[in-house]
Amino acid sequence: MTVKLYAITCGHLTMPVSLLIEGGEGTLKVPIPAYLIEHKKGVALFDSGMSLLVQRDKHKALGPLEPHFEVHFEPGEEIAARLASIGRDPDRLDYLINSHLHFDHAGGNALVPNARVIVQKREWEAGHIPELIEANYYDPRDYDHGHDLMQVDGEHDVFGDGSVRCIPTHGHTPGHQSLYLQTESGEVVLCGDACYLRRTLDELRLPVFVADRDAMLASLHRLRELQKRGAKIMYGHDPEFWRSVPQAPAVAA
Repeated sequence: MTVKLYAITCGHLTMPVSLLIEGGEGTLKVPIPAYLIEHKKGVALFDSGMSLLVQRDKHKALGPLEPHFEVHFEPGEEIAARLASIGRDPDRLDYLINSHLHFDHAGGNALVPNARVIVQKREWEAGHIPELIEANYYDPRDYDHGHDLMQVDGEHDVFGDGSVRCIPTHGHTPGHQSLYLQTESGEVVLCGDACYLRRTLDELRLPVFVADRDAMLASLHRLRELQKRGAKIMYGHDPEFWRSVPQAPAVAA
């Protein structure tokens, strides 16, 4: 069984390159991706972009992160509007798979109210422990919305046939996960923030701030092995790479 993958851009952020790769200089305007996955048994969304609060008032939304980011996020770029623009009802998705709980990956969760959220157990737990919330720059306003919740521990086969699998890629945050897909064009891995840029994987250069450097480096080695096996790596925030990705309603893979 194969799936169809659609790529969606939910705004952009301009940030210091050093936040993306250690030793980087200057700033970079990066995309905020989300992905729609269509399977014969259901429809899933991987990540949900930023919240409407970020769109309306980044000072109140980003807290201590606010000085580091210039937000480019206009009405119509939020996940619900993006889905509606390609004829998909955000109220009728089966699953919302969060790579992790940061504001640019889980901030749009409230806009997909009826999906069952799939998240790593250790990520969800970290998002509810005060000291880890502070250390990892989580904000429960992004992800605590009363969704039906599935906390998984390690790999998880979403539809039961191997075509959509959560794979743990811890390190960026305590319970980060990526998503492995079997599409009509071959194997694809949606990295989330396990791998920001192509350079991250090519050079094995981590960002300055990570929850666990050893775990993130191990995750990068796992992604490298999947790439060597033929999987296409969908880098988390690489603007050059993203320009080559067909946007929904075109099929990305």
